[in-house]
Amino acid sequence: MLQLPTYEDVAAAARRLQGHAHRTPVLRSSTADARLKAELFFKCENLQRMGAFKFRGAFNALSKFDAAQRRGGVITFSSGNHAQAIALSARLLGIPAVIVMPLDAPQAKVEATRGYGAEVILYDRYTQDREALTAGLAQDRGMTLIPPYDHPDVIAGQGTAARELLEEAGGLDVLLVPLGGGGLLSGCALAARALAPDCKVYGVEPEAGDDGRQSLRKGEIVHISTPQTLADGAQTQHLGRYTFEVIRRDVEDIVTASDAQLVEAMRFFAERMKLVVEPTGCLAFAAACHAGLPLQGKRVGVILSGGNVDLARYAQLIGAQP
Repeated sequence: MLQLPTYEDVAAAARRLQGHAHRTPVLRSSTADARLKAELFFKCENLQRMGAFKFRGAFNALSKFDAAQRRGGVITFSSGNHAQAIALSARLLGIPAVIVMPLDAPQAKVEATRGYGAEVILYDRYTQDREALTAGLAQDRGMTLIPPYDHPDVIAGQGTAARELLEEAGGLDVLLVPLGGGGLLSGCALAARALAPDCKVYGVEPEAGDDGRQSLRKGEIVHISTPQTLADGAQTQHLGRYTFEVIRRDVEDIVTASDAQLVEAMRFFAERMKLVVEPTGCLAFAAACHAGLPLQGKRVGVILSGGNVDLARYAQLIGAQP
């Protein structure tokens, strides 16, 4: 039986992260409030170290390595943000790092990962199994595999984002969280369950990749082909064993947002809040605007999960005619 992470693990992760992770700001927008007839609280993880919430889980996991694991090094697979998070955390902790990244990952994310000192190994996400490839490399090199989401220490670290949001904003009625593999959503659900038991937590996936929603409906993990979506951080094919169990227990529902809605949200953040948010980071706000959730009159937390986007692509997307 799986030993699921708990809120106590989230609180312990917060202590490990103190002085290492940024306590990112919680911002408001009167325009967004008026549009939705609600009070919105934006947790800006796009302003986290390395540009995304992923630093929280990566640093928490690596900080728990014993001496032998630190010598052997860490390996992971990631489309970009977890890659950078592991690379930066490993550099800060003096641990060698190898990152398996898809050939079509945003170049800015690949370069940033290398810039943090990690070795990058590229693969074809449409023809190769990243998990099998990475597991083989881990065994061959004697490295410890820290996956992007399905790991108790990663989940606990990610949950510190919602913990901070709830500490700062106070009680929330609704919490909207981007969903790829489920590390952020399950961690945030643990924090919300402990700190705001009446808060309804929703995960938000890209419309083209709704494996989480299918899994919740079916009561078991559903596997899909790699989705074609602008939300490259949520191009996962399935939830994890740990993340699914927490989500099934603690999450109200899972909804989706289209690529066009993500671009609209990116433009809103740029124009009205002066924030650069990557497509995946826009999932929660896009759902707030379009998923038909009962938000009117509610206090709503919105996690902006990251801001790592290729600037040329960003300019192209937000500059296009709506």
